[in-house]
Amino acid sequence: MSIVPGMDEGVRTSLNHPGGGDVAGQPLIELKGLVDGAFAEVEATIDGDAESLLLYRDGDAVRAWLNICPHAGRRLDWAPGQFLKSKDGLLVCAAHGASFELVGGECVAGPCRGEALRAVPVSVRDGSVWLA
Repeated sequence: MSIVPGMDEGVRTSLNHPGGGDVAGQPLIELKGLVDGAFAEVEATIDGDAESLLLYRDGDAVRAWLNICPHAGRRLDWAPGQFLKSKDGLLVCAAHGASFELVGGECVAGPCRGEALRAVPVSVRDGSVWLA
């Protein structure tokens, strides 16, 4: 498998909410800021903890996972908001090369084969991606 660094021009955003509460019902990113087939990294508070989320746009749908590889618990991006995508269209963990399909986040190759990324529910409405 060959990796194409920079193939995806990732986006990184951060939300600042007074009180530090969960951001359910708050927009994470404007949909127009996430190109079809691209990744973005956003920060959000989930269950009281600050988390890095990986977003992936597939047409009008957006999928989200925690930005953590199930193999060793490290971030998936090689630099904040910069992700590797194989020529086959798989997300590749920058640390150990685990490859994930982008429908359900399942690892299809590498050290955590058969495991999956932890999904985070999001919805698209009013031109933005929202934490569900």
